[in-house]
Amino acid sequence: MGRLNGKIAIVTGAGRGIGRATAKLFAAEGAKVAVLSLTPANVEAVVADIEAAGGMALGVACDVSSADQITAAVDKVVAAYGGVDILVNNAFDPSAVMSSIMELSVEQLQRNFDTGPIATLRTMQACYPYLKACGEGRVINFGSPAALLGMLPYAPYNMAKEATRALTRTAAREWGPDKITVNNIQPVAETWGDVEVPPANNALQRYGSPENDIAPVLLFLASKDAQFLTGYTLSPDGGMVIDGAR
Repeated sequence: MGRLNGKIAIVTGAGRGIGRATAKLFAAEGAKVAVLSLTPANVEAVVADIEAAGGMALGVACDVSSADQITAAVDKVVAAYGGVDILVNNAFDPSAVMSSIMELSVEQLQRNFDTGPIATLRTMQACYPYLKACGEGRVINFGSPAALLGMLPYAPYNMAKEATRALTRTAAREWGPDKITVNNIQPVAETWGDVEVPPANNALQRYGSPENDIAPVLLFLASKDAQFLTGYTLSPDGGMVIDGAR
């Protein structure tokens, strides 16, 4: 306990799934957590859970496809808490991720980019001065093993997620002198609730738990233990991708 004492963390897409589990774990480890999500009811529920457990949280409803809302959200966090030490870019619109290459429209691709790498870029830019000022900033972005493997029929999703990985690697080099680490996570997790899904096709033959399998990896990347790790893609995927070159 207390691995993030005194830290200020922003977690986007924190209303459910991996984002919710991460926000709650970070708060339990001592961070002041800004819970960003599109749905106000989800934001309020996560904040209530954190506060009930004795943690500190600030809820901010935010559509990450809007540059103005991102700026306003970061400004609100800084006004309340005084800065930003950790940024987790988890938010993504899952409603338009499936298409073949031949049927993929520019409009559908643009939606994946707007809520993926473009939103990630904008949030990073908004947080950069504060991440630099804290002297040991952490950025954690989200890719996907589906993108790495070129899984079908997820053409727009795969393209957006790989763009986020490229952004992560480039920012790691550019922001390294500012003592900001920038890493990428590619999880495989059960986040569908009651929706029927196919059997997991990884080595461990199961989907990961957001609380038990994925959030602890984000905690590692946000903590001092990962201070010498940057530009890396970490894959808590149960062995979906087993490749010495990754």
